[in-house]
Amino acid sequence: MQGKVIIITGASSGIGLACAKEFAKKGGNIILGARSIDKLSKISKEINANGGSAIAVKTDVGNVRDCENLVNTAINKYGKIDVLINNAGISMRALFIDVNLSVIHKLMDVNFFGTVYCTKFALPYLIKSKGSLVGITSIAGFHGLPARSGYSASKFAMHGFLETLRIENLKNGLNVLIVAPGFTASNIRKTALLANGESQGESPREEKKMMLPEEVAISIYKGIKKRKRNIILTKEGMFTVFSQRIIPHILDRIFYNMMAREPNSPLK
Repeated sequence: MQGKVIIITGASSGIGLACAKEFAKKGGNIILGARSIDKLSKISKEINANGGSAIAVKTDVGNVRDCENLVNTAINKYGKIDVLINNAGISMRALFIDVNLSVIHKLMDVNFFGTVYCTKFALPYLIKSKGSLVGITSIAGFHGLPARSGYSASKFAMHGFLETLRIENLKNGLNVLIVAPGFTASNIRKTALLANGESQGESPREEKKMMLPEEVAISIYKGIKKRKRNIILTKEGMFTVFSQRIIPHILDRIFYNMMAREPNSPLK
């Protein structure tokens, strides 16, 4: 990654932050995108103080002009883009019958359209550099998760979008990497939206038992380096992808029971 230019969305926490530090450590020039400019500025100062190179750009990926500005900032500063990591995302926790439709729109705006917007502006430069387009999706993009209808829909949409771009650019040297981390210790569950659109605040799952964002970041780095097409992390994730093809009806029950055991689960 020495001298490479890497754009990371959702870079203020979790997997995005871990990727920023990992790629900066490997010699990359990092363009940090997220809504909280205060957090991004602190992260960029830390990276630069440790000998790395990072720029903070306030970015709401649901805003097309913000995504264009994020890409233009990278080009104006470095003249190229080698890697785009579409990581920004939010989740939800509510039954579809109860959820406000604005919640579904929010999930699609951030998770799906955020990926579409950033990719649209970065793609010509990624093709030119024969770089890597990365999407941080989810196991929920392989098999629907109950009480996560908007989240699953957005991740399924990401999968279809990225797989199509991979095929369209078979002769252009573009690497498209889809990463499904599984449950990872981050704040995505704390900021997950409830039926009325409010954040749930506390995670319903045991975060200490989950994969660390730093582990995910290392896997993403290795995947880009080896120009892989898919990375499925955690045993649960690999079991899901395998089972979805041969015993989907059993997987339905497993997912239902798993989510129903969460504290204050909307499932009965």
